[in-house]
Amino acid sequence: MTVVLDGGSLTLDELVSVARAREEVELAPAALEAMGRAREIARDVIERGEAYGLTTGVGVHKRARVEAVGHDRLLVEQHLIAQGPVAPHDVVRATALRLANALAQGSTAARPELAQHVVERLNTDRLPEIRRLGSVGQSDLAAMADLARGLLDGFELEQGEAIALLNQSAFATGWAALAVADAIVLLDALDVAGALDLEAFGASEALLDPAIGVLRPYPGLRVTLERLGELVAGSGRSRRNLQDPLVFRTLPQVHGAARDAFAFVRQQLEIELNAAQTNPVVTPDGRVISVGAFEILPLATALDLARLALAPALTSGCERAVKLLQAPLTGLPEGLGARAGLAESALSELGIAIQAFAAEARLLALPVSLELVSTTQAEGIEDRTTMAPLAARRLAEMVELGSRVVAVELLLAAQACELRRARLGDGTARAHALVRSVAPFVAEGDPLPELEPLVGLVGSGRLGEIR
Repeated sequence: MTVVLDGGSLTLDELVSVARAREEVELAPAALEAMGRAREIARDVIERGEAYGLTTGVGVHKRARVEAVGHDRLLVEQHLIAQGPVAPHDVVRATALRLANALAQGSTAARPELAQHVVERLNTDRLPEIRRLGSVGQSDLAAMADLARGLLDGFELEQGEAIALLNQSAFATGWAALAVADAIVLLDALDVAGALDLEAFGASEALLDPAIGVLRPYPGLRVTLERLGELVAGSGRSRRNLQDPLVFRTLPQVHGAARDAFAFVRQQLEIELNAAQTNPVVTPDGRVISVGAFEILPLATALDLARLALAPALTSGCERAVKLLQAPLTGLPEGLGARAGLAESALSELGIAIQAFAAEARLLALPVSLELVSTTQAEGIEDRTTMAPLAARRLAEMVELGSRVVAVELLLAAQACELRRARLGDGTARAHALVRSVAPFVAEGDPLPELEPLVGLVGSGRLGEIR
């Protein structure tokens, strides 16, 4: 598959395929024409008038005229303020792709040749490292300077092109896209782990009654009820309690709320993947205007919502897993030991680990888009922030911790299902077999199995394919 960039139709799935599967990229002929027209408009403005960032400095230096030669490369060099560890390579690829798509829109002063250069470096995977820290989310100036400096080796900028590279939010948007894609995979895995929990605990069938989705007509709830119902279809479990604990009873509602939230998040993300993010912009009717198109609050707040919606799903999964370890609640051996009365810890200590993972994940849910940095920067002109790069990074970190929560949840539920010896549903039986393909039953005297293969299973998407 070749992903064709036209500046207006890039999808989340395409971005993931380029960032991780290294699919080829090319620029649409119409995009090359649009960039050529925009560059001619910019050249005309440069020759006859004044435009922010094209003929002037940036920020408080907007009052100064720039030299036609050398200023653009200097502008890149003077924005190399990023620090800290480098971003993952797939994030760098996602950033470069988002930048190329922004240029393809024809709303910047960049030549088609510059966009072609970015695409060529992406296709050959000759991309620089990008350091994570240093951006407040009003354009990812620090990160984009790292990318621009690495890309410009052997390529000469023309006047006005540096700002087209720097004044972009491609770093936050690219990282957000990958994090959202991973979170959607995690939601599918959470459903599977939750269904195994129901089997392991002997939870009531009533909590999956389709009437719930009629009485509470949320789309995500209906999808979750249907999905969980499919997974446990054919189960031989019998109800053990008149009222199960809330983390079992409200499983469909909690997961459904997360699905509704992520449907909105994905919608906002795919708009942002194709939206102008720079200043100044070249309009379709041939004007160059200075605007705040780099304000990506719609994405930043959506990422905050994503983490807030994911946190209850993870903490509920953690609580169900910890309950499975407790004999008074399950009727099974304490710590899910191979038999009752053992002195060994069996799987008990995993209760501590999963609570650590869930606690860290929950703490990452704190919203960041309401943050405000000092308003004295640039004579008080630069007085807004979205913290979108932080919002994206925190979602990625939360998903990684969430994968560990689900890995432990799956291991404990699989052990409990075998101890309970009830017939599993068609879907949960397949899920149990997948768990056992990478993690064995913990028999008497056995050490705990290695969790990393289970973490890998959660992130692979294979659990979401179970029907």
